[in-house]
Amino acid sequence: MNETHELRYSVIIPAYNAEDTLEETLKALNRQTVPRDRYEIIVVDDGSTDNTARIAAQYADKVLEQPNQGPAAARNAGVAVASGDIVLFTDADCAPIPEWIERMTAPFEDPDVVGTKGAYLTRQKAPMARFVQQEYEDRYDRMKRFKYIDFIDTYSAAYRRDVFLSNGGFDTVFPVASVEDQEFSFRLAQKGYKMLFVPEARVYHHHNERLWDYIRRKFSIGYYKALLTRWLPERLFHDTHTPPVLKVQILLIGLLILSLIPAILFPWARWIPAALLGLFYLSSLPFLAKIARRDPAILPYAFIYLPARALALGMGFLAGQISFARRSDPSRKPVLTLRQRLLKRAMDIVGALLLLLITWPIMLITAIAIKLDSPGPILFKQTRIGENGRPFTIYKFRSMVHNADELLPQILDIEHLEVPAYKFKNDPRRTRVGKFIRRWSIDELPQIFNVLKGDMSLVGPRPEIAWLVERYTPEERERLALKPGITGPVQVNGRGDLSFQERLEIEVDYIRNYSLKRDLWILLKTLPAVIKGDGAY
Repeated sequence: MNETHELRYSVIIPAYNAEDTLEETLKALNRQTVPRDRYEIIVVDDGSTDNTARIAAQYADKVLEQPNQGPAAARNAGVAVASGDIVLFTDADCAPIPEWIERMTAPFEDPDVVGTKGAYLTRQKAPMARFVQQEYEDRYDRMKRFKYIDFIDTYSAAYRRDVFLSNGGFDTVFPVASVEDQEFSFRLAQKGYKMLFVPEARVYHHHNERLWDYIRRKFSIGYYKALLTRWLPERLFHDTHTPPVLKVQILLIGLLILSLIPAILFPWARWIPAALLGLFYLSSLPFLAKIARRDPAILPYAFIYLPARALALGMGFLAGQISFARRSDPSRKPVLTLRQRLLKRAMDIVGALLLLLITWPIMLITAIAIKLDSPGPILFKQTRIGENGRPFTIYKFRSMVHNADELLPQILDIEHLEVPAYKFKNDPRRTRVGKFIRRWSIDELPQIFNVLKGDMSLVGPRPEIAWLVERYTPEERERLALKPGITGPVQVNGRGDLSFQERLEIEVDYIRNYSLKRDLWILLKTLPAVIKGDGAY
């Protein structure tokens, strides 16, 4: 068969009692600019009691029926029978624009891209729905600033099918539409997979039109976010979708509610709720300015919707924290708990400052020696891959000739590496000073500044080169779950003398069984390991 007519895409729609909206969704999917024989439409009827299955049978290529298990299980079932190498997701109340599939799948021409996320549109006139649209537009503005994203919602999503399956798909512990799509993309981001935001790939959606429905939805999101952050506590602080100010607003609303009690009891405290409310609206000014510019008619409503949003999310999160407090799932324990993360960062800052105080004379002498020994800069800078696959610039004292990276293909067949790693005992690119500083690990000292910047830790996996990480299997990507370290389990257990598989096993064991006690033990073993010099080349 001609390649241009091969089936490449599978569009999956979970549907539950969706007879009012599903037909519009399916008609829109049948009007795509991509040739119809290049994609299939799969509807998974998730236990509907209306005419959902009958409508699906008129327009879809495949219709699956299952007892009601939630959208996560329905999407997974659709992927299991999908024929395309790219699986796309939308919802039964969405109508994709004609170019949706074309735009969602274009980034997959880059073999390193594993996922894409599109955006919402709406035709609704209700103030609540228009506010929701502006809420999303504000988040899209944020996402456009990032080269790669970590947050994909399934109303407009696409993944490589093999990556989706090898990473377990959506977690069915989430019984309703909530944060199951976020959790999966966070899981991929933790392994360093590349995902892109495609703002032009839009779907028309039916947003909530009543304030009470909006509050219930936000409460549910906050409730299940509590479970998600038990597994991924770092997501309390950052993702590429959620504006940081929203977390501040949730805190301000919580404090405002608590301040009402002393304000009622004590006349002197009556100013506190008003001050907190003022701070809340002050934090909302950038968003309110966008609304005034894009849809000024809903600006008055925003002053009601904004505190309602923060209150619903906060109450949902609090209820989830209480509900899931005793939930124990050993297979989903976080890499670092929130307490461990904070303590590890504190140790990094204090330790790096002490190291800088102790080693600055050594660094000064090394810099002079490098400058006198060979032409080129004192520092070697290179892009490495850090926590969650984020690239950063690593600093090292230059131990090789200035054009060392250009010479690498002459001494290494990069394309035919058996494993994504390499090490030379007698690298011809090293300088005279380079041999000495690498033997004693002095070349690593500038990484103290990487630690202070937050790109690295004192202890962690080895910081790996970007093109090697691109060759990692899903299992090997597990080592990207922590910040790389100046020292680590590999550095005190043989370094370059270890095979790639041995290094991987040691680092994965370190990540899966992390403890601050183990970090301290590795730090204590680092100096003897440097003196001994095993694998230092």
